[in-house]
Amino acid sequence: MSVSRPVRTGLAVALLASAAVACGDAGGLRGAGSTPTATSPARLWPQLTPASSPAWNIDEADTEVVKGVTVPGDDIRKVDPVAIVRAEIAAHPKDYRGPTAIYRDTTARMAACTSKPTAGKATDGKAVARKATDRTADADADADTTAAGTCPVLQPYYRDLTGDGRVDLTLGFRLLPGDAPDLTAVRVYTMDKHRLLRVMAWEDAVSAVELAGRSVIIRSPSDLADYEYRLQWTWDPEQKAMLLTHDEMLRTHHGQRPGRPSPTTTATASPSSTADPSPSPSPSVTP
Repeated sequence: MSVSRPVRTGLAVALLASAAVACGDAGGLRGAGSTPTATSPARLWPQLTPASSPAWNIDEADTEVVKGVTVPGDDIRKVDPVAIVRAEIAAHPKDYRGPTAIYRDTTARMAACTSKPTAGKATDGKAVARKATDRTADADADADTTAAGTCPVLQPYYRDLTGDGRVDLTLGFRLLPGDAPDLTAVRVYTMDKHRLLRVMAWEDAVSAVELAGRSVIIRSPSDLADYEYRLQWTWDPEQKAMLLTHDEMLRTHHGQRPGRPSPTTTATASPSSTADPSPSPSPSVTP
């Protein structure tokens, strides 16, 4: 039975009285010292004319329709992630094809990718949470195989990042050989007017990727020991794209890494899946 308002008030008074007695027994209330004076930001060089355009273009709000990939029933989980990466390679041949292409090895290793459904299929709802732990070992093994140099496409993850009630796709693949070691491409796709639309693209040396709310968080190593870069992209409904909303350098807490994505996000790996993140083996989606 809930406590009535008068009774709750009486209990609060009694607790405050007892706390005051306890403080008195310990020698009475003590001041915490003077409060620091608040300092407002000081503007420097007010005579400078404010810049009207950015110095560097990082392709913010840059979206791209994925050509040549159909989405059955507008269900993004039924699209083969391998087909999406192949479509990007076809759309950007300068980066991926030919002996001088910077990511030519990614193209070569795409031959090792399969769209064949696997035995472990993810499903929606509570089944995902129940099976997440059982699939962890298989998912880790698949990730290790990818890193070893076979198929460069990583496990897809599904979560509603745009707030429209439908899951979106977060996809990663290795960029090989690249102009730096361990480069990974991170992409986010959503459905727009029956088209598959890429709403975020980033390439970096990645140490961890997380999904949080409507955001994608990418952690990358720094040249400074015990520090890392943390970049966060968040869905912007006006721009209809993931925008870079945070870019900062943080301590790594002595090398500790963030945990795995929660079972509320779905990961699968075979071509036509209906899941919500918890990894499953092989880089294509299963129904």
